[in-house]
Amino acid sequence: MLRAEVDVRLPDLHLQLDLRVDDGEVVALLGPNGAGKTTALRAIAGLRPLDAGRIELDGRVLDEPAAGTFVPPEQRSVGVVFQDHLLFPHLTALENVAFGLRARGVRRREARAAAQAWLDRMGLADVAGARPRTLSGGEAQRVALARALAVEPRLLLLDEPLAALDAGTRVRVRADLRRHLAAFPGGRLLVTHDPLDAIVLADRLVILERGRVTQTGTPAEVTARPASRYVAQLVGINLLFGTAAGERTVRLDTGGELTLADALPAAEVAIALRPQAIALHTHRPDGSPRNAWPAVVADVEVDRDRVRVSLEGPVHATAEVTPAAVAELDLVPGARVWASAKAVDLVAYPR
Repeated sequence: MLRAEVDVRLPDLHLQLDLRVDDGEVVALLGPNGAGKTTALRAIAGLRPLDAGRIELDGRVLDEPAAGTFVPPEQRSVGVVFQDHLLFPHLTALENVAFGLRARGVRRREARAAAQAWLDRMGLADVAGARPRTLSGGEAQRVALARALAVEPRLLLLDEPLAALDAGTRVRVRADLRRHLAAFPGGRLLVTHDPLDAIVLADRLVILERGRVTQTGTPAEVTARPASRYVAQLVGINLLFGTAAGERTVRLDTGGELTLADALPAAEVAIALRPQAIALHTHRPDGSPRNAWPAVVADVEVDRDRVRVSLEGPVHATAEVTPAAVAELDLVPGARVWASAKAVDLVAYPR
């Protein structure tokens, strides 16, 4: 449905992105700040012309510099929900939703009736006459979504739609957004840097780093086999790189060695290791576990009922333990411990 070859040159970034979004599919474009996510969205929306490449929606070419083709934003069947919502402050919620329809030539009465129907659908009938400054963050987000959907676009673009919300509101609005997205028949492209938003809302993830795609796949595929340290950090997985030192032994780039349960899949591998699978000890563990190494605690980060402990040594990794374990092992920066992991908990794949 959407086929985009986006090539945009900025002073500090060269964005080259091949992207496909099908009808009924939610694709999340995920990446760190400055990766080119919003630039890609703006190019697809027509707010930033391509320097090269081609954007096609339902077989219609929207932007192709080589052919001299450029369709203005208002003539594209695209709806956009911006990060800060960008509601017109002098218009009511109803007038904001009706704005896109009016801009497309729909008569005032018909536009207002359609806008009211969308507000009703979003559970916002009571705020139709309210100005944006009086709306809560969740209400403003739903008004912005209604405005984007009211023009019946074939493609819906969402740029960090939950970023402006506080933590409490975000959980509720995320659930509402998931429901509304499920009812939209066209393609949906979500730009975000939040892995939870992406995993909850998207069918497929596209990871963008420094203007290039580094990984794509379902949330389960990306989480199980992160392709870069950024992705691993994003999904909370340790990612280790190394080379074969035997049929089941890997010599890590950091100097340590780990033994796998199965034969190595390649000479150069990446190893995914969940922080919860690393056990910490005051002394070398008894029973000669297949993987045990000395480590120094670099940092301790408390997150509710779990504690993440960053370890330095022959295996650079993060372990996740309970607060009780922190007290029992006296885990403070600089403390020396032993770490261990079962061979079956190491997932290796070609680098």
